[in-house]
Amino acid sequence: MMTSRQCTLFGERRSSVLSIVLVIIAAATTASAQEQVQNLEPGELLLNDFVSNVHSMSANFEQSLVDADGIVMETSSGTVDIRRPGQFRWRYIVPYEQILVADGLNVWSYDVDLAQVTVRPQTEVLRNTPANLLGGSDSVLEDFDYVGSLEDRGTIWVQLKPKDSGHGFGKIELGFSDGTLTRMMFDDTLEQTTLIALLDVTTNEPIAEDFFDFLVPDDVDLVGVPILARPPGVAD
Repeated sequence: MMTSRQCTLFGERRSSVLSIVLVIIAAATTASAQEQVQNLEPGELLLNDFVSNVHSMSANFEQSLVDADGIVMETSSGTVDIRRPGQFRWRYIVPYEQILVADGLNVWSYDVDLAQVTVRPQTEVLRNTPANLLGGSDSVLEDFDYVGSLEDRGTIWVQLKPKDSGHGFGKIELGFSDGTLTRMMFDDTLEQTTLIALLDVTTNEPIAEDFFDFLVPDDVDLVGVPILARPPGVAD
């Protein structure tokens, strides 16, 4: 039978052994995580950093729509603001004004010239789309397969493919310059390519809480019924 002194020593030794084991486990886990990071391509690192660490982004944009023969069919420009998870305001100014807003529940499309607002559930509209890559939660990458990356004139292009092509998109490419997303390119099922250049990009700057709220203007037609509250048990 152990004396109280022996019990104390045994307890201290057991505690010391447990501490050593925990340190070894922690070190092994850290080494494993570091090894996984080291095995990632530069494009994967940029993509993961963008999805995990860019919580808001604002930029001007220039957009071109190119057909299968390389002919530019349409150009437009405007501003884009994003806040994760699930909110964005994409405002087209040229050649005509159109505002797209995702408020976390709905996607609102306001065509100023037509005086019409269309609203649809956000989960139906954005899944497996480039827009969801920009503003989705950390789990958004689960909807895409990583194809690869390459560097061209200082820009690292990351190529992705939606796991579900039902929303009309095939290849999606994101271009990063000096660690910042500055280009987007994606093909649709009509063999058209959309090219987007992001200019004057700022990230993780505060955006007003109500900036992504959409109020239907007076004297416009509303098509669709908005979701007013998230059903119980449904996550972001």
